[in-house]
Amino acid sequence: MGPQARAAAPTRHNEGVDEIEIRDQSIRLGQFLKLANLIESGADAKAVIADEMVSVNGDVETRRGRQLQGGDVVELGGVSVRVAVR
Repeated sequence: MGPQARAAAPTRHNEGVDEIEIRDQSIRLGQFLKLANLIESGADAKAVIADEMVSVNGDVETRRGRQLQGGDVVELGGVSVRVAVR
């Protein structure tokens, strides 16, 4: 795992969205999916993104390298996770 891959346990807020902390100010979508345990590998990230199964802030995202910032909400398979910056 890279330097951004260290996350605290998810924090659940009253709206039912977990927050995953990242170390830096941004993280790539594919890395975040793995960090948040929404997928198991980079190959899985590539597949679910290419199949338009991932949304960021409510919009379908097809770029695995999309830079996520604090506050962005990623959704896959009915599970939503918010990016939190330390």
